[in-house]
Amino acid sequence: MFQALKQLSAPTNKDLRQRIFFTLGVLALFIVGTYVQIPGTPHLDYSSTAFGTLNAFTGGAMQKFSIFSLGVTPYITASIIIQLLQMDIIPYFSELKEEGPTGRQKINKITRYMGIIFAFIEGFIFAIAFLGSGKTTMDYMYVATVITAGTSFLLWLGDQITQKGIGNGISLLIMAGIIATLPGTFVTVFQDLVTSGNYELWLGIILFVLFIIMYFAVVIGVIYMEEAERRIQIQYANKSTFGNNQSYMPIKINTAGVVPVIFASSLLTIPAVIAQFTKNEGFIDFVNNYLSYTKPVGFLIFVVLIYFFAYFYTFIQLRPEELAKNLKENGGFVPGVRPGKDTENYISKVLSRLTVFGALFLVVIASLPIVFSAVTGLPQSVSIGGTSLLIVVGVALETYRQLEGSLVSRNYKRGYTGRRR
Repeated sequence: MFQALKQLSAPTNKDLRQRIFFTLGVLALFIVGTYVQIPGTPHLDYSSTAFGTLNAFTGGAMQKFSIFSLGVTPYITASIIIQLLQMDIIPYFSELKEEGPTGRQKINKITRYMGIIFAFIEGFIFAIAFLGSGKTTMDYMYVATVITAGTSFLLWLGDQITQKGIGNGISLLIMAGIIATLPGTFVTVFQDLVTSGNYELWLGIILFVLFIIMYFAVVIGVIYMEEAERRIQIQYANKSTFGNNQSYMPIKINTAGVVPVIFASSLLTIPAVIAQFTKNEGFIDFVNNYLSYTKPVGFLIFVVLIYFFAYFYTFIQLRPEELAKNLKENGGFVPGVRPGKDTENYISKVLSRLTVFGALFLVVIASLPIVFSAVTGLPQSVSIGGTSLLIVVGVALETYRQLEGSLVSRNYKRGYTGRRR
């Protein structure tokens, strides 16, 4: 990493530094926007709503009822749905997937339109939840329109980062929102453990130090798991297997990423949202006692959902039949395994075993805030680890790889040009 920073400071990489500064400037604009409340709305405390778990993804904008209250989460929801529709559910999307760059461009356009539609629907729901039932339909429409405009502007900013900056713009906006809440998290933990009087001063300081140590230990663990992969050796009929000519098919242990946790959390959030609107005491009690992941039954359902979506999304992302087919068409095969159906079964077996550990990793990461909050009494929003940390580490690693790849490519081109001269 230090070598990369040294290369970045070289005069020949001035344009790359400008791209980094552009990215940082756009992210700063996003953070400032999270403090701009929707004009004409009262200043209320929105932190206790059923949507509080999504607040971290928007840099606290949801709690402030900002113009960026939804962030880019509607687009993320739309992109996941579109990915599912491409799995032979709707032939049109499957055909677009096979069309190459032209098809991907059409899919991206459809995803954005769907994300904007979702933003308006969710914005209307949030307006009713936050402002109450004493407003007119036009008031709700106004709030929903402003929130939708904010999401659309963020999608445009994400495109600008992708084209003129470094990294994936949408992912970096999510990461920036999460990082923006970290200083407040550490301040809140310090106040609750050290200055609140809930603990003896010496005990509070020890707990706070342990909190910091455990936090960074979780970061290291997430990095290790994100980098971990299983390599399947591949041999080609027209290549030698000796020396450095061996090929591998790398499969990440956590292939599904953070999607299973998001799906599981979303499904458990839906009953809470319905309960908030219906105001039915019996249904509210049922949701709080059996469908909340802070309770034993709800937590068990949460774990089962994570495992289900981990397997489901992994086999959607890496389809064994397509991998086996591509290997066979390119003259490749797994040593000791016959091409075709046997290779497909072998890859499926490897994926199944890896997903057990990948899903367990997601369960541990998603459970840390719940367990830590139950032990210490701190809110889950200020506890250790969680889905937010997994997103931050994943995006940071991806962005660093892109930066490092750009530096390597530039050095190679300069060396190649120098040799020609």
